[in-house]
Amino acid sequence: VQLVESGGGLVQPGGSLRLSCAASGFTFTNAGMSWYRQAPGKGRELVARITSSGGSTNYADSVKGRFTISRDNVKNTVYLQMNSLKPEDTAVYYCKTVRAFITYWGQGTQVTVSS
Repeated sequence: VQLVESGGGLVQPGGSLRLSCAASGFTFTNAGMSWYRQAPGKGRELVARITSSGGSTNYADSVKGRFTISRDNVKNTVYLQMNSLKPEDTAVYYCKTVRAFITYWGQGTQVTVSS
């Protein structure tokens, strides 16, 4: 299993970014996927998750209405569209899946929201 995130960077408050997580080594269409983040000095927290079909999504209260998780089951990729970014969104963002009771994480991508 391999998860590779990309799309992070430095953005001003109010700006937007789209993160991508390219998945390989498992049957992507059978897998729920999620995005987590970890800010400096804090624990890792769930940001959003999506079912295998993409038919159901859930979000942390702190990002509802600003972030959108989606997936492309042809490209084996899950996305996180982040709008109206705030300084408190600054964190390393990780992609995660669980297969056969084993949790897999990507290497993370840094998002910094600052003027």
